[in-house]
Amino acid sequence: MRVIHIENPGPNYRLVLAEGVKPPPPPGEVLIKVAAAGVNRADIAQAQGMYPPPSGAPDTLGMEVSGTVCQFGSGVHGLEKGQHVCALLAGGGYAEYALAPAECVMPVPEGVDLIAAAGLPEVYMTVWTNLMDSARLQKGESVLIHGGSSGIGTAAIQLCAALGHKVFTTAGSQEKCDACKALGAHCAINYREEDFVAVTRDVTHDHGVDVILDMVGGDYIERNFRAAAKLGRIVNIAFLKGIKVEVNFGAMMMKRLSFMATTLRGRTNAEKGAIRDTVVREVWPLIAAGRIRPIIDSTFPLAEAQAAHARMASSSHIGKILLTP
Repeated sequence: MRVIHIENPGPNYRLVLAEGVKPPPPPGEVLIKVAAAGVNRADIAQAQGMYPPPSGAPDTLGMEVSGTVCQFGSGVHGLEKGQHVCALLAGGGYAEYALAPAECVMPVPEGVDLIAAAGLPEVYMTVWTNLMDSARLQKGESVLIHGGSSGIGTAAIQLCAALGHKVFTTAGSQEKCDACKALGAHCAINYREEDFVAVTRDVTHDHGVDVILDMVGGDYIERNFRAAAKLGRIVNIAFLKGIKVEVNFGAMMMKRLSFMATTLRGRTNAEKGAIRDTVVREVWPLIAAGRIRPIIDSTFPLAEAQAAHARMASSSHIGKILLTP
């Protein structure tokens, strides 16, 4: 089978098409003929040598795919050969065939194209477990989504808007802000021109926002404290502006804030399976009803994985970037 291999891992990594061996599914896993694979910033970090895969995961990039079930190992139930699915992976998605734990495989939602479905697993499992499980987002609360035009951002905006929350978001251009508003954001802030702390405090009449989902880190950590409402909850899922920064925790203490940081990739299959079950139960019906849809920025052939990474690194995309074998 064709697979993407990382040459020269590090800042100047190269992604090249190579020949690999189609893996037989071990017990509890499913072999999927890949229709499309989602591209994520974690893939770039891994190729740069900064984010090694979990123990036992393949070195091949790719944390989510859509496709067709073609084989499964012993102990797998509830799936059929030929079934259209999408799945969260620990790695291995940049290939013609990929293995997925059965706990991380889900049906393609009704009305979603098989290729576009590759843009669903990672974003909605990440958004749900961080906003609903970790941050305990409650009915009537407001939420600030940083990076609103990213794959995570476009998913979070749609989900929160569909559930009736007032959504604030940040993005880096007027075009991206307009796109976020079209997806349901109440207020989209161009962070290059406005201070999101001042805007959110002003629009909420100095109340602040109840929950913040952040992948920026750096100086945003302290600024999030100032933008948050009393008893607010802040969840970091990445630190694109850096993991080391000097922070004044005074506002966190005075407002009695909760500050959390989580990852999804390293969790057990059982933990991921519980998230999957909830997402299929709570989110998939919203997609089937047309209230949420996958936002696909662009699709590249598998052989052009390097170009797909370049587009993601440029931050010019709106929504998910996909690869097709």
